[in-house]
Amino acid sequence: MRTDPLPPQILSELRARGVLPEGPAEVAALTGGVSSDIFLVTAAGQSVVVKRALGKLRVKDDWFADVSRNRMEQSWFRHAARVTTAVPKVLFASPDTGWFAMEYLGEGWRPWKAALMDGEFDRAIAHEAGRILGLLHASSWGDRALEAEFDTLKSFTELRIAPYLLTAADRVPAVGPQLRDLAAGLSGARTALVHGDYSPKNLMVKGRVLVVLDAEVAWYGDPAFDVAFLINHLLLKALHHAPGPLPDAALGLADEALSAYGAQLGPRFDGEFEARLVRLVLGLMLARVHGKSPVEYLDDRKRTLVTDFVLRLLPSPPQTIRQLGNEWLPQLHRHSKAP
Repeated sequence: MRTDPLPPQILSELRARGVLPEGPAEVAALTGGVSSDIFLVTAAGQSVVVKRALGKLRVKDDWFADVSRNRMEQSWFRHAARVTTAVPKVLFASPDTGWFAMEYLGEGWRPWKAALMDGEFDRAIAHEAGRILGLLHASSWGDRALEAEFDTLKSFTELRIAPYLLTAADRVPAVGPQLRDLAAGLSGARTALVHGDYSPKNLMVKGRVLVVLDAEVAWYGDPAFDVAFLINHLLLKALHHAPGPLPDAALGLADEALSAYGAQLGPRFDGEFEARLVRLVLGLMLARVHGKSPVEYLDDRKRTLVTDFVLRLLPSPPQTIRQLGNEWLPQLHRHSKAP
């Protein structure tokens, strides 16, 4: 994937602000996303990570987004740092030019996605992912100051609602009304601060320690979206590993993450929340097959399995994630083998 070079003025600014020492600097482009350029910058043995938002995302379809989301990501990190240590420190920000510098975590970290793709299903990591997310949502629940600060529905629509749910609604008209209802529900929600991309690729792990990255889709809205985003990824990883014993373990991670999340939320995690969560998971499953950002690891046969599953359930969905998992697991064992 192509990365634009780091502009010299960014290096100059980092030196002028004391974030980097004077002298030669090594710049390495980091991989992992389609919406930003990310660089590891090292000078005199000191390293920082620079992130710069892109106006046009690097995907097959045309997909544009406001680079002001970079400023909101900085704000999300600063808020999150007040309630958890599981985020990197922002070292310097240039809000008007769409970039910021944050601490480099060091060697030995890898995305949780890499472990999942390798078939490593550690329930302790899933528990931590759910616990941190629940803590972040609970700390922002009903906070009117955060609602005003993260009034970013336009960006969230550009990066999530339109390319995921509305694109899938256009491409799979059989469930178009249900997907548009989900989109409308998200557009009207104002409950808690949402990360917006709470995916295993953005959860870095080292041992059983977890750090959350990539909050550029931050938005004050429906916290069920973050939970659905995570659980959807775990269900699709189960499909990636099907058939065999691993899908059962992958679904166990969803149970563990949801239990830890619910413990942080308390009575706010009620039946209405979970029923909405199930509908969002189903919508996102379809969106990761037919939206503008399809998962790269499912073949055509498994993509068809996802489509058929959602078409069957979304018109009259289960009420709990456990019930959804009970519907999903037999599909993995029965239909994932090639004929």
